Amino acid sequence: MEEQGYLDLKKGERGAIISIVAYICLSIVKLAIGYMANSEALKADGLNNVTDIIASVAVLIGLKLSQRPADDDHPYGHWKAETVASMVASFIMMAVGLKVAYEAIVSIFYVQKAVPDVISAWTGLFCAFVMYFVYRYNKRLATEINSQSVMAAAKDNLSDAWVSVGTFIGIIGAQFGLPWLDPLAAIIVGFLICRTAWDIFKETSLHLTDGFDEKQIEAYKETIQHCTGVKGVKEIKARNYGNNVVVDVIILVNSTLDVKGAHDIASKVEDELIASHRVYDVHVHVEPK
Repeated sequence: MEEQGYLDLKKGERGAIISIVAYICLSIVKLAIGYMANSEALKADGLNNVTDIIASVAVLIGLKLSQRPADDDHPYGHWKAETVASMVASFIMMAVGLKVAYEAIVSIFYVQKAVPDVISAWTGLFCAFVMYFVYRYNKRLATEINSQSVMAAAKDNLSDAWVSVGTFIGIIGAQFGLPWLDPLAAIIVGFLICRTAWDIFKETSLHLTDGFDEKQIEAYKETIQHCTGVKGVKEIKARNYGNNVVVDVIILVNSTLDVKGAHDIASKVEDELIASHRVYDVHVHVEPK
């Protein structure tokens, strides 16, 4: 199971690398065309992608650090480095969202005299589609390997797709003499980015403070109670180590069982949780009933 966890982290690196490559290419395209087409919105979008490169690099570093084996300072391994990377990504996303919203509000009082070339609008729309497909890939990968940091990267990809859509709307609005569309779209997009960042921050904070979904705990409990020989579940707790789940449970068994019989039931509980819920590790304590 531990080897599979490391393999999943290795797969997750692909998602982070794809995001980095996409952001580098799109930021170059947006900045180049933004300057040629005299589009402040597209240049701002390009600079936004430059900051996204930093967030994706943070995710990649977190994935690599998580693959380090246990040592004297980290006897349980470095799995939580991935969660820390997700939190760093959320901070960067929040800063970008606030920046987008702030600049949009300021631009309401600034009338742009020069109308940008329409090619900048289509560039923004094209980049939005590219980032949407990157988002779909990373979301599927994150679900497959149960990775918090890759899912955070996917949500960042989606936020950037929305930013590019806002850029497209704003530039098109300028073409038709509706300059207010640009700041309005940017304010909405900034809000969406901040909300996504807050969702990621809440989830990573929950994991770092050993919080856990109560519904998932109940699912584990139900699975244990269906194991042959288990008379009841006295106590059950669970926590996250990066993309891994560790369960601690106290089960009740028949008081007439010998040590081997009780051990066999505990082993069945471990195997069932690992097989049914992809739990990384299970610690079972047996008490007589």
